[in-house]
Amino acid sequence: MQRFITIAMFILLVPAGLYAQHGAMGNMNDSMGRKPFLTQHGNHRIYHLYVTDTVVNYTGRKANAVAINGSIPGPKLEFTEGDTAEIHVHNLMHMETSIHWHGLILDNYQDGVPYLTTAAIAGHSTLVYKFPIVQNGTYWYHSHSMLQEQSGMYGAFIIHKKNETPHNEYTLLLSDWTNEKPEQVERSLHYVTDWYAIKKKATQNYFQAIKEKHFATKLTNEWKRMLAMDVSDVYYDLFTTNGKQTDRAPQFHAGDKVRLRIINGSSSTYFWLHYAGGKITVIANDGKDVEPVEVDRLIVGVSETYDVEVTIPASGSWQFMATSEDRTKHTSLWLGSGEEHAAAPLPRLKYFEGMKMMNGMMNMDGTMNDMGMNMSLQQMDMNTVMYPEIVDSNKNITTLNYAMLRSPEPTTLPAGPVREFRFELTGNMNRYVWTINNKTVSETDKILIKQGENIRIIIYNNSMMRHPMHLHGHFFRVLNGQGDRSPLKTVLDIMPMETDTIEFHASETHGDWYFHCHILYHMMAGMGRIFSYENSKPNPALGDPKKALRIVYRDDRRFYYTAQVGLESNGSDGEMTLANTRWVISTEWRLGLTANKGFESETHIGRLIGRNQWLMPYIGFDWRYRKHDEAEKNLFGQRSTKDQRAVVCAGVQYTLPMLIRTDARIDTEGKIRVQFGREDIPLTSHLRMNAYWNTDKEYMLGMRYIVTKYFSLSTHYDSDMGWGGGVTITY
Repeated sequence: MQRFITIAMFILLVPAGLYAQHGAMGNMNDSMGRKPFLTQHGNHRIYHLYVTDTVVNYTGRKANAVAINGSIPGPKLEFTEGDTAEIHVHNLMHMETSIHWHGLILDNYQDGVPYLTTAAIAGHSTLVYKFPIVQNGTYWYHSHSMLQEQSGMYGAFIIHKKNETPHNEYTLLLSDWTNEKPEQVERSLHYVTDWYAIKKKATQNYFQAIKEKHFATKLTNEWKRMLAMDVSDVYYDLFTTNGKQTDRAPQFHAGDKVRLRIINGSSSTYFWLHYAGGKITVIANDGKDVEPVEVDRLIVGVSETYDVEVTIPASGSWQFMATSEDRTKHTSLWLGSGEEHAAAPLPRLKYFEGMKMMNGMMNMDGTMNDMGMNMSLQQMDMNTVMYPEIVDSNKNITTLNYAMLRSPEPTTLPAGPVREFRFELTGNMNRYVWTINNKTVSETDKILIKQGENIRIIIYNNSMMRHPMHLHGHFFRVLNGQGDRSPLKTVLDIMPMETDTIEFHASETHGDWYFHCHILYHMMAGMGRIFSYENSKPNPALGDPKKALRIVYRDDRRFYYTAQVGLESNGSDGEMTLANTRWVISTEWRLGLTANKGFESETHIGRLIGRNQWLMPYIGFDWRYRKHDEAEKNLFGQRSTKDQRAVVCAGVQYTLPMLIRTDARIDTEGKIRVQFGREDIPLTSHLRMNAYWNTDKEYMLGMRYIVTKYFSLSTHYDSDMGWGGGVTITY
């Protein structure tokens, strides 16, 4: 019987999922015996959320997605402070899922982080969340399982003040959408695909550098072993407001003052917000009121929320625009009806100016210089050098920063002992490793805290990316110069080279509370910590707590696979790699099909050392055979075995300036080889050059023209195999 009910529910939701194609909400009436979406008994509000996988078509291409009640985003949940929330999450998928209530103060067991605080919701099962609503403001909910948030599993969570009658307000839930499977996005990021930069027209290649008179800038950048400048990681096919590229609110009229509840529910995109109708007045941040502050624009970090007020100045429809930080696309809400009044679009970034700035800040050892120690609270946006609307304009544009936020009420912490922690945000864009103090979540112990303590965290961002750091289950004070009126937040956007200080009162009685970067792919790579109250017992629903924690740690311990295979007229050469945060297992081969027939293969297992991971000791096996010249010697005067050998070897790889990879090794026959190589030198947007040479007097020079993410036209000359041309498949 239970199985029949589950199948019936699934059949019902398949057509409902079609609504997700347009971001509209499906009809959730209980026409087949299902519970209604919302019921209420006094101040006890009961919601039923039905989670299913579906197929959407936002851009003319079908893609898999996860919908809640047939909608992307999920339905808006509304409460009043003092209510009791009871939310039934029905998982109709085969895979497990979860929901985290972002920014809410609740019991640890209800927090929704699977295997850490709350049991995962198994496929075809239901979990009931129940907690009192003890706050008000703009919040949201999302899956904390795998990469489901990127696939559409999120929604708004709005809590009204007691005795408040909502009037002239509108919720904007911003997000990013990729037609690519999120698992492929994540895998690609770990192997630094250039395809996203190509799609953004942001490769900063040598031809472009010469054209824009930044050749020296490009050389300096690679001399310091850095990749091209970017302000975001992923190319997105679409940005959405409430599930649509363009949303409209025609019910508002000239003279209306409208409260916009803005939620950045994206996986990894920051949005610049500006309004065609004039100034924006910020009145709340992360659910907490602030004294009104008027600005021309603001940037909303991943997972942040802002409440703002705008006025419709005259008749017509006025554009409220959200532009991705990388300026590739935008999404909009149009307020009012009639003649459209558009906001000025933000121009493309000046990437080489950003690269030049970055060169000046980065030391040769990969650390930042001392400039950043005096920066804080978004007050000195280094990316300003890339903003043409500021650099090329005499206009005085007022941009919000955290120092401008002031709480209307005192926020001083209760008396108690103070414990201080220092977190350095560290990362490696070359391998997409994101850490705190150079360690991932799984590489550290939980941080034990006691109820009644005041926890102060000094955070320095020693990476070239912004990081929106989110604390579960607590509000923290941002020490921003406002004294006892310092604002309360749950997310802090920390810009490169900034040092910020936050503090919170350990007010809970038990449990593990996650503190992590809310860029989804950074969190999954390990940028986080777990605060744990001493002597607290884990949720009994988790089962074996040690086993559950190993599942949590599994996220940043995963191995990712990549392969590159050349199929050319002179043979085939390629490499397959399996790697995680610290370990690399790789096999490379060359197969000759011409007069120089033969085969060679090397397999290495190595461990990456240091914060920058430039150094990798390894052991391996080398086997090759080809018709050879017995008399040939290598550069060290030893008889060369480049054409015939079967040996175990040990060596070390190191990344030199200009991103040249050096490989020095010795084998069990005492033979020494040193090799220098560089792959993917960006000559133009699509054209890449590869080269290597070693002391066995082998060398190669090749070109690859990137056609798609996975397919290139290629040619190369190999000292053993000669000239060849064909294709290269990259996965």
